[in-house]
Amino acid sequence: MIVDDLIKQSNSWISTRESSGVVISSRIRLARNVSGVAFPGWAGSEDRRKLFDDLSMALASLDLMEDAVVLPVDEFNEVDRVVLCERRLISRDMIEKGAGSGLVVSAKQRVAVMINEEDHLRMQLIRPGLNLRSAWKLLDRIDTELEKHVSYAFSPDFGYLTACPSNVGIGMRVSIMVHLPGLKLMDEIDSVVTGLNRMGMAVRGTFGEGSDTFGNMYQVSNETTLGVTEVDTVNLIHDIAGTLVELEKSARARLMQKREIYLRDYIQRAFGISMYAQVTSSGEALDLLSALRLGLEFGMLTGVTLSRINKLMLLVQPGHLQKNAKDRLSVDERDELRADVMRKKLKGIELVR
Repeated sequence: MIVDDLIKQSNSWISTRESSGVVISSRIRLARNVSGVAFPGWAGSEDRRKLFDDLSMALASLDLMEDAVVLPVDEFNEVDRVVLCERRLISRDMIEKGAGSGLVVSAKQRVAVMINEEDHLRMQLIRPGLNLRSAWKLLDRIDTELEKHVSYAFSPDFGYLTACPSNVGIGMRVSIMVHLPGLKLMDEIDSVVTGLNRMGMAVRGTFGEGSDTFGNMYQVSNETTLGVTEVDTVNLIHDIAGTLVELEKSARARLMQKREIYLRDYIQRAFGISMYAQVTSSGEALDLLSALRLGLEFGMLTGVTLSRINKLMLLVQPGHLQKNAKDRLSVDERDELRADVMRKKLKGIELVR
């Protein structure tokens, strides 16, 4: 499998019908390092290459990795790397890495393991909807199986040792991606984010740390990794997800009850722009698709599925546009192509009067 083949496949989480109206996906990520080996930022290039070969071979041998494919980052061009990032298979930091770094990904793109990013291993599993517990169950099995082949850097006093002190302990980040347009339109999102921050949660944009928030999509994750257990952390984020779902549903109900004209105007404007705009930026596209997603869930639109809108959120990203066009495009060219893609992919969508 190369990136050209990978992009033809449905992503394991964003296109599925299991994605609910509020919780788009659940992700578990584990940071692990090899005992007695320098962290990637301090290791020499030859050491990184050797470790990449050893770890990728060990991972590919695991039955639970489902015919894993090894993808050295230095073998791909910039567009390929951006595509992998947009699919949440690698981080934005990994885009800049050279020889000795890469990705091991299962055939269905459910499990992705970055090698020699900030840590020797960054293992993640993403599931559609609110499926944190099942995601943790499988990733824990993979972690346990891999530990039979690799000696992890571990301290009896502190837990798993990581390059960044903020990950020391369980080395786990549990996150959910949530769609919260109701809270945004009711001007309540800032207080919700503030409350989450006070609880020790990190709230980030669509593509994680340092990214902007478009399409009313937010990633919520734990920040505490020391002095806690994996199971407790999974349960905490699961409970927070349930609370966010209730808050969003309440906001949507009040939006319909108190500001129906505003809501319909918001959705119908998004419909009009999506169907007739000639130029659309990536941020605007996500905002428009967020509104269409909301309109579909309110029964104000027909002729499109939630799955198609979810897929389109991926296809309008810069890397995917260029990959499908088989050409490097300028920003203006991407904006024109993005508008064209949206018009074509949304063909048949209609307003419910």
